[in-house]
Amino acid sequence: MRTPGGWWRHKTTPEKVETYTRWSFHFFAVMEFFSVGFTSVAPLGLRLGSAAMLVVAVHAGLCFVTVSRAIDWTRGRRPQPTGLLWTLAAVTAAVAAATLALVEHGPDREGVDTAAGGVFGVILIFGPGIIALGVRSRRRAFGIAGGFAAGTWAVTSALGAPALTALFTALIVLIGSVFIAFTAVFSVWLLNAVYELDEARETRARLAVAEERLRFGRDLHDVMGRNLAVIALKSELAVQLAQRERPEAVTQMVEVQRLAQESQREVREVVRGYREADLGSELAGAQGVLAAAGIDCTVGGATAAGLPVPVQSALGWVVREAATNVLRHGDARSCAVRLQVLEGRVVLSVENDGVSEAGPESGSGPSGSGLAGLRERLAEIDGTLEAGPVGQGLFRLTATIPLPSRSGPTGAVPAAVAARAVSEVMP
Repeated sequence: MRTPGGWWRHKTTPEKVETYTRWSFHFFAVMEFFSVGFTSVAPLGLRLGSAAMLVVAVHAGLCFVTVSRAIDWTRGRRPQPTGLLWTLAAVTAAVAAATLALVEHGPDREGVDTAAGGVFGVILIFGPGIIALGVRSRRRAFGIAGGFAAGTWAVTSALGAPALTALFTALIVLIGSVFIAFTAVFSVWLLNAVYELDEARETRARLAVAEERLRFGRDLHDVMGRNLAVIALKSELAVQLAQRERPEAVTQMVEVQRLAQESQREVREVVRGYREADLGSELAGAQGVLAAAGIDCTVGGATAAGLPVPVQSALGWVVREAATNVLRHGDARSCAVRLQVLEGRVVLSVENDGVSEAGPESGSGPSGSGLAGLRERLAEIDGTLEAGPVGQGLFRLTATIPLPSRSGPTGAVPAAVAARAVSEVMP
């Protein structure tokens, strides 16, 4: 069951502004009828007053419809109501001219001039203002008001009114119609601005979600890449041992099971957005994994202690990706990891042998996306990544990150954005 006012609460902010704008100008048409149309019956008499009320009602109805069509056109929902605008302009001019003729040649009764003058003024003020809703150019909107004011001066002068009276009447029409036209122009601008701001907010949210999805994809690749490579290596070793009926096959499969469970845990941590790569742990893990694959891995240089957390996290991902590439590409026998803390920057280099001409940077293998992801990750903290052959079958990966002058927030993506991104990625 819908509660009173529920239709309003369910509207978005731009829809509320549009509804408010629409009904504000609809109220002008209603006010026009009740202020001068309905009140003209008594001073003008039943016959003439009823005719005047009918004419004002037709004009108010045209204004009411024009407001709806013009606002729909402003929002791109229908074509510009050009014919309706010209019709409203013609009816406005005709009603204004008829009221002036009534003042000059109508019955000479008390209140006739006042009633006719009220109809004349309201019609010529509200009409151009409503028409301004349906034009794009501000100059044209104010030009319409000026045109009606000039027409007022010309008609009143032609009917024999004194020059000062004609000028004063035209000035009143100009001020009133320009005010309503300005209100229309400002209302349309405000309505479009609210919709554009809402669209910009939605676009920013989508970009944030897309960025978080990219980060999630990089993290998932970095987490699963090395573990899957080790699982494949140990599974192949277990198969060979099992074919030879060696009991070590069981040990290798137990290790595969452990790695699979660890991968499952790490994937959960990535999904939750809580995982941060620790440089010390990644160096030790890479050394152990490469040693298990028969690759001699040495780690030298400075220690990771004391480095800022964002720097350690980024370099941890570099070590993980580098170890994955060493396992996947070429036939490495040795690997050297060196960490240097220089003045104002940290340099991490990973060098291995046994690289063919088509290395990881050639783009022929799946690791190309891993290096691209590392470059994106390092770029977030103004770091750089260089990777390529250095001669004699060696491949070197070097990451350089400037040290911040002072610690500060890392600008993590809000939890709501992360949750939205994960909900779109995960089934």
